[in-house]
Amino acid sequence: MLEQIDLTRKLGKEEYQQKMEEMEPALARLQRECKALGIPVIVVFEGFGASGKGLQINKLIHPLDPRGFEVFAIKGENEEEKMYPFLWRFWIRTPEKGRIAIFDTSWYRKVSVERFDKKMSKEELAYSYQEINTFERALTDDGTVLIKLFLHISKKEQKKRFEKLLHSKETAWRVNDEDLKRNKEYESYKAMNEEMLERTETACAPWSIIEAEDRRFATAKIFSEVIRILNEKVKEKKEQKKAGEKGEKGGEEVKVPEDFGEGLDSSVLSKVDLSLAYTKEEYKEKLKELQERMSLLHGELYRKKIPVVLGFEGWDAGGKGGAIKRLTEAMDPRGYLVSPTAAPDATEKSHHYLWRFWKAMPKAGHITIFDRTWYGRVMVERIEGFCTREEWQRAYREMNDMEASLAHSGAIVLKFWLQIDKDEQERRFNERMENPEKQWKITDEDWRNREKWDLYEEAVNEMILKTSTSYAPWIIVEGNNKYYARIKVLESVVRAIEERLRE
Repeated sequence: MLEQIDLTRKLGKEEYQQKMEEMEPALARLQRECKALGIPVIVVFEGFGASGKGLQINKLIHPLDPRGFEVFAIKGENEEEKMYPFLWRFWIRTPEKGRIAIFDTSWYRKVSVERFDKKMSKEELAYSYQEINTFERALTDDGTVLIKLFLHISKKEQKKRFEKLLHSKETAWRVNDEDLKRNKEYESYKAMNEEMLERTETACAPWSIIEAEDRRFATAKIFSEVIRILNEKVKEKKEQKKAGEKGEKGGEEVKVPEDFGEGLDSSVLSKVDLSLAYTKEEYKEKLKELQERMSLLHGELYRKKIPVVLGFEGWDAGGKGGAIKRLTEAMDPRGYLVSPTAAPDATEKSHHYLWRFWKAMPKAGHITIFDRTWYGRVMVERIEGFCTREEWQRAYREMNDMEASLAHSGAIVLKFWLQIDKDEQERRFNERMENPEKQWKITDEDWRNREKWDLYEEAVNEMILKTSTSYAPWIIVEGNNKYYARIKVLESVVRAIEERLRE
């Protein structure tokens, strides 16, 4: 790819000024359009050292409203960032709707600079490409415009620019030994970048190669590419709004009988044995032993820097709170966080739906317990119409990808579904209504949700079948007997941690 690029291309001063007089106000207008339409934008600057990324970013932001963008200069991971999955520091920097994030180098550092420095195996490299592609697809599927720019210069030009920077003590600090080594081994590093461009060139996030030896030509081409891509997205968004519904399809509706699929759905919940139970004496004995083991294991997790992600879902009044309380009672409070998930607030709604969960993920050696999770996307949001069919259907893949990334980084990932039957739920609801200490736990919405039990059951069955994986399994907890449910949760967590520590 890079071999075919003509690096001799130049732009005269007058022609450059004429183009910029047209393109700068056009870019400013498009920023306002993106803000009004709620379009998030990410611009990634990659390329060879001394290719002018900093200069070109300054040129690009000049006509923009500074209140609407943020620039991130990405270096090697700091000690805090090393304790999280590779993509965590980029997920938390993704822009909200209507804003622009500009990355001076990005997640591609891992498969270019770090690869050149021999900091990863072939297997790790292959998985990194996979993670990058799934990350970019998740963002673009959700409406983010991702513009990827690769600034290309020759070995000779790079060396000349390095020498110029080194000649002045005011700029010499910008060139380090690693930069000089990559120039010395330019062909090898270029081949790595060629592979990076090829393996991450996708329909949803294509690369734009920028001939960067002539700075005026580079600036004009960057503006031209950004304007072209934003203009296409703005036009598409306006057409969607005009159509009245995102993703609206034409054509005659196919009519099928309402009961056409009755009895054919796969079900995992129907085979759950809800008669399983422990007596109070059995419960107390098992609880004491398991909590003692959990206390010791929590220390081992911290010592060996193993993160743990535990997700709890289940029917209203299914016993999530009680199970979480017994799990955490013997744990060091400095080493875990319980993250209750409610309806997203305005800021959370303005980001990708996974953003708020990435922000709460544990660092190495810590535990995060989610009381309700990202799976709300394929349950309540699906059933209540808070997202489109296309959005919740692709969410299965997106959530599997996120959990695979967590597991690949070393995390233990377990997901619990607390299952009770409809009669037991009604009994617990009435108990809460009659007990002043528990009335706060019951709302009108809980009673309304009971009317949609069958819809939720269908959604839960599909969710478990599509997202229970070897690296992040669903554990169905028989919950009619609270004693049994709490012990099963504790046993499952203890067993998973002990198995990891034996590896």
